[in-house]
Amino acid sequence: MLAQLKKGILELCILKILLRGEIYGYPLIQEMKQLVDDTDESTFYSILRRIKAEGLAESYEKPSSEGPVRKYYVITPLGKEKLAQMCQEWERMKGIVDSL
Repeated sequence: MLAQLKKGILELCILKILLRGEIYGYPLIQEMKQLVDDTDESTFYSILRRIKAEGLAESYEKPSSEGPVRKYYVITPLGKEKLAQMCQEWERMKGIVDSL
């Protein structure tokens, strides 16, 4: 898959997962790896860091009874707006490709 296209699709998918509710990195990445198995974990963490830096998500740490402290991610209102825009653009682009 072309790198830029893949990057955009991965961001869209991660934001959609965050829309469901708070989640820590490991299960989020495991879900994504089931969908896109040819991508390194570092790519997903890079996207999480970037969307956090852009204000699309926030993170906080929470103790775990099963090991070390976990970093949870949650989508922000800005992230919800961006996700809606991305979904509209995805549908528009999909329509263009489907019409060919």
